[in-house]
Amino acid sequence: MAEHRSMQRAALLDAARSLLSEGGTEALTFPALAERTGLARSSVYEYFRSRAAVVEELCEVDFPVWAADVSAAMERAGTAEAKVEAYVRQQLELVGDRRHRAVVAISASELDAGAREKIRAAHGGLVAMIVEALDEMGHERPRLAAMLVQGIVDAAVRRIELGAAEEPGAIADAAVSMALRGVRG
Repeated sequence: MAEHRSMQRAALLDAARSLLSEGGTEALTFPALAERTGLARSSVYEYFRSRAAVVEELCEVDFPVWAADVSAAMERAGTAEAKVEAYVRQQLELVGDRRHRAVVAISASELDAGAREKIRAAHGGLVAMIVEALDEMGHERPRLAAMLVQGIVDAAVRRIELGAAEEPGAIADAAVSMALRGVRG
């Protein structure tokens, strides 16, 4: 029974990822989740009490995977500057991934204070990854610089998601260039 519930929960989360990546927050409804998974609508409520609960669990499950991808890319880099570049590029490479599209859609949704705090903490963990590299580079205020680099990444993500005229690779190149020029001072 526990295994069945676990499989159903995983199916609901997968359906939620698809709905968020296809249609944004508005597409994530309990009737849509029920239809995608073949469950009765009332059964969806047995797993999640609200849309915010679905979103919160998606963040708990998907954000660490995304962060691990970024961390692994940074670990493969040899220098502090290469780590900054890997931090930017890996996040931008993940833009097409359903997990990422779901997290982006989530960030625009109406969440309760607890869910927002968990997302903020997860983002803080992501930003913390780059602080050490910026400190290695001798940046005077590595935490502030890390937040600003993340701002560049966030702007580039939005540009890619909007289907901008520029190719994603050109956007990534520009973001890396801006980030590195900015942290070098």
